[in-house]
Amino acid sequence: MPTSKSPLRIAILDDYTSAAQTAADWHALQDVQLSQITPSMMETEAERALALAPYDVLVAMRERTPFPKSLIDQLPNLKLLVTTGMRNFSIDMEAARAKGIDVCGTQMTPYAAFEHSWALLMALAKQIPAGHHAMVSGGWQAHTGVGLCGKTLGILGLGKIGAKMARAAQAFDMKVIAWSPNLTAQKAQEHGATFVDQETLFKTSDFLTIHMVLSSSTRGLVNEKTLSLMKPTAYLVNTSRGPIIDEKSLINCLENGAISGAALDVYDAEPLPADHPLRKLSNVTLTGHTGYVVQELFQLAYGQAVENIGAWQNGGPLRLLN
Repeated sequence: MPTSKSPLRIAILDDYTSAAQTAADWHALQDVQLSQITPSMMETEAERALALAPYDVLVAMRERTPFPKSLIDQLPNLKLLVTTGMRNFSIDMEAARAKGIDVCGTQMTPYAAFEHSWALLMALAKQIPAGHHAMVSGGWQAHTGVGLCGKTLGILGLGKIGAKMARAAQAFDMKVIAWSPNLTAQKAQEHGATFVDQETLFKTSDFLTIHMVLSSSTRGLVNEKTLSLMKPTAYLVNTSRGPIIDEKSLINCLENGAISGAALDVYDAEPLPADHPLRKLSNVTLTGHTGYVVQELFQLAYGQAVENIGAWQNGGPLRLLN
């Protein structure tokens, strides 16, 4: 809890759309000085340390800015770190606790990532970006989409989001199959999916959508070997974490037409470099890690961030993660 009578210095990080300050009532906090730190100021850890060192409180957007021990040790004034979401694998929780830094989280909307995943799948199937480009360029019909009815949706990770994808697919009369290391046939059946082995998932899917947490076991799970199993007519959707896919293998696969296309919201490097090879491919639909970026989420998450800071100021931190 704060001990100084000087204004509490708060920095909001990684708010690419500048939505945080209007999404919540920051004026409800007493005696604070609010700032916004742009991502361009923090491309290296040295730059992050320099930019963040003056602040007492940092409000981070998910895992966009990593907080390893090496950075935490360079932030002498930091007393409270608020992250949107109730888990953040990019924060060294133990290092923060050792320095007496409280780390608090917020709730997130449970539907935004699912909606975005399905929107990307539809954009691939119906060639929406290409159709829009043709129209605004003065053209007319330029591409042929595919129907979903009777196609097979493969779900890699049948958790909360994967289960929503399964239900949506059923509404489109799709067949649904799923696999993950811990998935059982019974659990898959509960969500209207058929449990298959990993090889069958990649071989059979017309659309393959990824919904797994990034870990040592899932990093590079989609790689040259598994991609080579996919149909040349298949499409891949990833809104989970970029490194689950071996990026070089995917780019090679797309360049050679080994699959029909991919829709991606997450990448190895974020923000995606302007000259990245993925930006040059005609068979991809790309969004900038916006799967959870909706007005309702900002209102919820930043609203609770304000609550967290106010409660911490009064000696009772809410939603403590460490």
